[in-house]
Amino acid sequence: MSSEHAGDSYDNIEPRLLELAELPVGSDERERVREEIIARCLPLGDHIARRYAGRGVDAEDLAQIAAVGVILAVDRFDPSQGTPFLSFALPTIMGEVRRYFRDSTWAVRVPRRTKELQQRITPAIAELSQRLGRQPTAREMAAELKVDLAEVTQALIAGNCYHAESLDTPTVSHDDGSAAPSPLDRYATVEPGYALVEDALAAAPGLASLPEREREILVMRFGEERTQAEIARAIGVSQMQVSRLLTRTLAELRSRATGGEPRKVRVA
Repeated sequence: MSSEHAGDSYDNIEPRLLELAELPVGSDERERVREEIIARCLPLGDHIARRYAGRGVDAEDLAQIAAVGVILAVDRFDPSQGTPFLSFALPTIMGEVRRYFRDSTWAVRVPRRTKELQQRITPAIAELSQRLGRQPTAREMAAELKVDLAEVTQALIAGNCYHAESLDTPTVSHDDGSAAPSPLDRYATVEPGYALVEDALAAAPGLASLPEREREILVMRFGEERTQAEIARAIGVSQMQVSRLLTRTLAELRSRATGGEPRKVRVA
């Protein structure tokens, strides 16, 4: 492999692009060189397409969209500017992929002006990237488009609103074919309070029908977490009596909560 092709296939490709620009338009030689350059740059499109994987669009479709961006980057690049090809190609290809998401769907309601400005941003990024030799800042884009910086910022944020992902959809798959954890698996947690609410709703009718002393004992035991001995001292009975009352009361509540008749619990 020659040094020119070392690393990625699109490295050091500016001389070939300069050669392409000097060939007569419509000539067979120009078409041959153009196709060779595009073929060498396609891995860049594949790399960008993978960055947008897992957003509800088929991977092959994304690769084809990115390939269109590669072709546009090759055809529009002006080597006489003296800027690196990558600084122009990256925003061009990414803009093409983002445009696809933009045209397909918006997951949330976005103001019309923001949508229109978002469409103007993509070509502006490509033009500024070639002119500056780097990615432009939001302030530079605002100056280029003659709009307020806040509007540019809003439009850039809106670029993430094209598609809503399901929390149940795995982002990637493992090499063995098994699905990777979904966002729901990674971030969701079980809230124990829900079970307590369900238990409270189920027990509420039974609690309301209990005599006042039994309710008081349950509150002290499970609400205030007092011991049986502490409850016995508080209501002036023995600990054994508290134990019997708790056993009988809980049995009645359990029976009522499950739809049965109150059971007679024999306590010694």
